[in-house]
Amino acid sequence: MSDNQILIPPSFVAVYTDPVRHKLLAPHSEVLARYEFCEDMAQLLTETAKEAQFGLGLSEQAVLERVTLGLHSEPAVCTPDEANWVRLRLAELLNWPAD
Repeated sequence: MSDNQILIPPSFVAVYTDPVRHKLLAPHSEVLARYEFCEDMAQLLTETAKEAQFGLGLSEQAVLERVTLGLHSEPAVCTPDEANWVRLRLAELLNWPAD
């Protein structure tokens, strides 16, 4: 049993779950590490997103679109599914609509 007390939210577990077999596609330790990375990324992007919204006069959606493009840029630091999760988490943290 792991000593780690971090609970991975179902929304992130879904990123690493086979939709047909309902089994994790990677070891739990890897999913946990990727979750921690993506959560940290979303948390770090909150200030940048606020600055882009107010400093550049962008809409919430435009900011989220720019973040998504940045996460998909090479060299990619996360998978496309992780990037989508980070975008949704960032919107949640900022209390912005996700779509």
